[in-house]
Amino acid sequence: MSQLQIIRIPVLSDNYVWLAHEPTQSLTAVIDPAVSDAPLSESEKRGWTITHILNTHHHGDHVGGNQEIKARTGCTIVGPRADRNRIPGIDIEVGDGDTYDLGTATAEVFDVPGHTRGHIAYWFADSDALFCGDTLFILGCGRMFEGTADQMWTSLGKLRALPDSANIYCAHEYTQANARFALTVDPGNADLTTRVAEIDRMRAAGEPTVPGKLGVEKRTNPFLRADDAVIAATVGLAGESPVEVFAEVRHRKDMFRG
Repeated sequence: MSQLQIIRIPVLSDNYVWLAHEPTQSLTAVIDPAVSDAPLSESEKRGWTITHILNTHHHGDHVGGNQEIKARTGCTIVGPRADRNRIPGIDIEVGDGDTYDLGTATAEVFDVPGHTRGHIAYWFADSDALFCGDTLFILGCGRMFEGTADQMWTSLGKLRALPDSANIYCAHEYTQANARFALTVDPGNADLTTRVAEIDRMRAAGEPTVPGKLGVEKRTNPFLRADDAVIAATVGLAGESPVEVFAEVRHRKDMFRG
């Protein structure tokens, strides 16, 4: 199995588009192309030809480059079966439990609704690479535009079950704001406090915080820890279900202006 070569491409104000190159068969996927020019330019600079687009969900800042990239390269567009009608140019539909081969690199597909009704994630185990769109962020998770707290908590549980070594290739640089919020619901977490200081240092130096390690997220991301009694108590819901705690934490983040 091939190890993917993964390149981060910052676009728009805070999006990350990812290039994943499979060297054995010289295939290149662009994940969630918000725009077309930047991934086309980056791939050409490296002598790679985009052969695939992997979409996680339908939002314009994830599919905006689909049609132009496909017109320029003839690539195959892969996207969520549950939301195929909102994925421009889709060729192949995938869903929970499916696998998709990018040459010798195989992705396991998870349905992870909540942010949108048809959101999926791609897990390339041999590369420790999780492309999770807007379901899981570094120290955060996506807003629930089209789903429920129960759906989102279940979706995050699927991702939390992956190995600690998983690298989270999410689609936005939201980490510093997420960190400020996380401290409000988990102020006694020493791992989180240390991490927030490091994030502030990185952003002050202009460094990206993505990808991040899932093992670190399990210790510090409050949205993955709604079943932790400390967080439940902090938000005034001691003894309540993880879904209720998660819903409260998500509501507080939606209102947060810190």
